[in-house]
Amino acid sequence: MKVVLPGGTGQVGTILARALHAAGHDVVILSRRPTAAPWRVVPWDARSVGAWAAEFEGADAVINLAGRSVNCRYTVTNRRAILESRVQSTRAVGNAIAQAQQPPRVWLQMSTATIYSHRYDAPNDEANGIIGGAEQSAPDTWRFSIDVAKAWEAVAGERETPLTRKVLLRAAMVMSPDRGGVFDTLLRLVRVGLGGPLAGDSK
Repeated sequence: MKVVLPGGTGQVGTILARALHAAGHDVVILSRRPTAAPWRVVPWDARSVGAWAAEFEGADAVINLAGRSVNCRYTVTNRRAILESRVQSTRAVGNAIAQAQQPPRVWLQMSTATIYSHRYDAPNDEANGIIGGAEQSAPDTWRFSIDVAKAWEAVAGERETPLTRKVLLRAAMVMSPDRGGVFDTLLRLVRVGLGGPLAGDSK
């Protein structure tokens, strides 16, 4: 297959590219800062349709992972970058797919499980999950994350892509043994004595 990974230089993209390349697939990374890699890396600005859109022609899959890391302080500037990087890159991908003469068969668009309500009474899933943001006890940072998720998914739905199946990937934190990922961050917290039980009492 030919698989195009916009924003594929992050943790998830690197893992996917490595696995797909090892399996013999044609992998193309779209990056704002192209570097040497075993697969092809094509420059893009993550905001507008450019020459990179030619990579979508006849592709089997586009997996859009672009977006500023949320592993940062939620300052006004960082919040703006988190939102705009997701909205702008997703809109560019959608426009490129809509304009393609031979559009990709599937568009896997990264989203986040943070979009769901915080609850313990039942699982949240794509069929019956409750979208969050209206909880009175939700802190501002939670509501910001949910607002980002809603905007992200709304932009993915802006353009009709009748020949391209569209999938929203509502993923949580992705653990991996790679350095610089979420596991590394959590491990550092534990090593300085800030670890604890997850999702309630450790009993």
